[in-house]
Amino acid sequence: MINEETKAKVLGRLRRIEGQVQGLQRMVDNEAYCVDILMQVAAVQGALEQVEKLLLGRHIESCVADAMRSGSRSERQQKIGELLDVFARFRGK
Repeated sequence: MINEETKAKVLGRLRRIEGQVQGLQRMVDNEAYCVDILMQVAAVQGALEQVEKLLLGRHIESCVADAMRSGSRSERQQKIGELLDVFARFRGK
């Protein structure tokens, strides 16, 4: 579960990202220089990576740690499988 602190941080970052994406739309609409648009796209991607990092950290601290302490082998295996899937997806970037 996402705690209130993480939720607030993630929502704040997503709102800023939303503003950045709206800025990108304006840049395209106004026919801004391609390199300037690409630099802003990279900034949005970096901001999204920070959201991923926050959420992954929270998942490991709570869901995964709880599963490891639970004593349930199936729950531990499930969380390990989830992490492997997430890491494989991130590696593919």
